[in-house]
Amino acid sequence: MRLRYTLPALRDLDTILEYIAIHSPQGAARVHTRIQVVLELLLSHPNIGVRTEDPVIRRVNTSPYPYLIFYEIADDEVIVHAVRHGARNPSNMPSAS
Repeated sequence: MRLRYTLPALRDLDTILEYIAIHSPQGAARVHTRIQVVLELLLSHPNIGVRTEDPVIRRVNTSPYPYLIFYEIADDEVIVHAVRHGARNPSNMPSAS
């Protein structure tokens, strides 16, 4: 399996990390590391995420941090569609339920 980000997902990740880095560069590094660890886990176990209303999109959290990764399992890749803070309005998330 390989990992692919959509452009909106890359923007989400950049925005999150830039915001955190303003307050704590070390915190941004920790969040980034945790997101990378979760993504590596998805490559080995892509079905661990919770299904959403959209049958193609799954969601996994980055506990202990409040971020959600929305992704799709394709033939030989995991496609990340969004990385969002869990407190954001769910109607703005890809099939968040």
